[in-house]
Amino acid sequence: MTTRETPSIHRAQGQPTLEMVAAAAGVSRSTVSRVVNDSPQVTPEAAAAVKAAIEKLGYVPNRAARILASRRTFSIALVIPENTAKFFSDPYFATVIQGVAMHLAKTDFTLSLLIAPENDAEKTRRYLQAGNVDGAIILSHHSDDRSYLLLAQSIPVVFGGRPVTPEGTDAAYVDVDNVEAAREVTARLLARGRRRIATIAGPLNMSAGIDRLQGWREALTDAGLSTDLIEHGDFSPASGAAAMRRLLERDPSIDGLFAASAQMASGALTVLREHGLEVPRDLGLVAFDDDYFAASAIPPLTTVAQPSVEVGKRMAAVLLRSIEGEKVPAVTMMPTTIVERASA
Repeated sequence: MTTRETPSIHRAQGQPTLEMVAAAAGVSRSTVSRVVNDSPQVTPEAAAAVKAAIEKLGYVPNRAARILASRRTFSIALVIPENTAKFFSDPYFATVIQGVAMHLAKTDFTLSLLIAPENDAEKTRRYLQAGNVDGAIILSHHSDDRSYLLLAQSIPVVFGGRPVTPEGTDAAYVDVDNVEAAREVTARLLARGRRRIATIAGPLNMSAGIDRLQGWREALTDAGLSTDLIEHGDFSPASGAAAMRRLLERDPSIDGLFAASAQMASGALTVLREHGLEVPRDLGLVAFDDDYFAASAIPPLTTVAQPSVEVGKRMAAVLLRSIEGEKVPAVTMMPTTIVERASA
């Protein structure tokens, strides 16, 4: 008798079962299953008894069974349509992912990170549409990539930043007011008497690049100044350095610069030093993104801070509401602040 009971006792101690939870709670197996799968068809008293039994026994629901019962994967994807080198070099991505993960930690959902450069976009979309996830967050979307706009027609999708499309999209997005933030930080240069102000703008196939350029242009236009000194980069330090060289070749008398990212500003600083120009004595410099590049620059950069962690949390929250079938806002705008440092 003892030899037959020992394996059963071992299983009870090592891996509690659904049946054991039902017995401890004094309910049926089906009631436990409904509680585990968040069904509303359970009385509050029964739900409380089941949850207490789960806590006492340390029961872990069978994930595969939950997927079958709920027709969900309990997984969402965070898609970064960039090459791997850019993903690992840009601190913005890390902080947004942190926010998404922090929000999901309070739920039953897991996060899959997909780095999907341009030549993998279609393959990634097919994977996402094949029932492998319940929804997706698309960060760093480019207007010439149609795959993820099509994805929004078949599964819940939230974009990080306004998607740039000729006809628009019904997909929800979370963003900051890039136009107003760029206009406001450029005004810091105007307030200090700078009058020949250039910009290193971002790519024109991304809303951040378009909107930050517009904000810089509005600030100068309102002041009655020329908006001819524009060069573009891809948000990387190398592209900022190349753009700064082009600007100085065009007009060595530049006395102000708005860079659409702190990374591009850091590249610009190296070129300014090469030309014997001192910031802010000879040229005032402001940027976007309060990250490592802004804080560690010499001098530290006056810049726009966007709440990247909170953006990640909000995108995850909006997506989960959409997965639950709720009507979510098409646009969620997050606040920005300007961090004053020595570069302006």
